[in-house]
Amino acid sequence: MTATAFTRDGDYLLPPPRPADRLGAGIDPRDRRRLDLHAALTAAGIPPRPEDREAIEHLSALSAGINSTIHRWLRHTL
Repeated sequence: MTATAFTRDGDYLLPPPRPADRLGAGIDPRDRRRLDLHAALTAAGIPPRPEDREAIEHLSALSAGINSTIHRWLRHTL
């Protein structure tokens, strides 16, 4: 997928991203679980509301195993 840049001189396609140019900084596991939970809720048709932030923060602090269980429940699989 390519993105389009909009300029005064006209539109043009941006080149695809190059993985080698990405920053080497990792993401904290808790932050990853928080982002994954947001995505799983949205995919399940439950878009998180601003007032859900505290609950999501607490759930993200739990272990990876517990978060996997929550994701499984959201996907309705066993």
